[in-house]
Amino acid sequence: MRMAEEAELDLVVISPNQAPPVAKILNYGKYKYELEKKAKEAKKKQHVVEIKEIKVRYKIDTHDYEVRLKNIRKFISQGNKVKIIVMLRGREMQHSNLAVELANKFIADLASDPITVEKKPAVEGRNVTVWLAPQG
Repeated sequence: MRMAEEAELDLVVISPNQAPPVAKILNYGKYKYELEKKAKEAKKKQHVVEIKEIKVRYKIDTHDYEVRLKNIRKFISQGNKVKIIVMLRGREMQHSNLAVELANKFIADLASDPITVEKKPAVEGRNVTVWLAPQG
């Protein structure tokens, strides 16, 4: 304590759980600033996984299908999860098997890509949903 006062600095306990506790003589304001700077830098490098939704109808045209497929590949390559929703309205509920087939077609066409199917095609209310995630 006396040495810290003579140097006009602070005595900071670095790791109190050790025996004996480790303490350093330093400028506490500068030390705190450096810790905050390291935490901010670590947070910048962190990637938050988002869930991207792709909504389609079971009567989708081939070009629209290819565009959706390209978007799914882009989202997966960015490390995001993808939720594919095949929407059904009114009497289309009778054709839920076609919606499931479309969802399976998405999975089949993405088989060569590094993806995992988190949740297989399932009818949920008026929609058929599939969850895809990047592999790893």
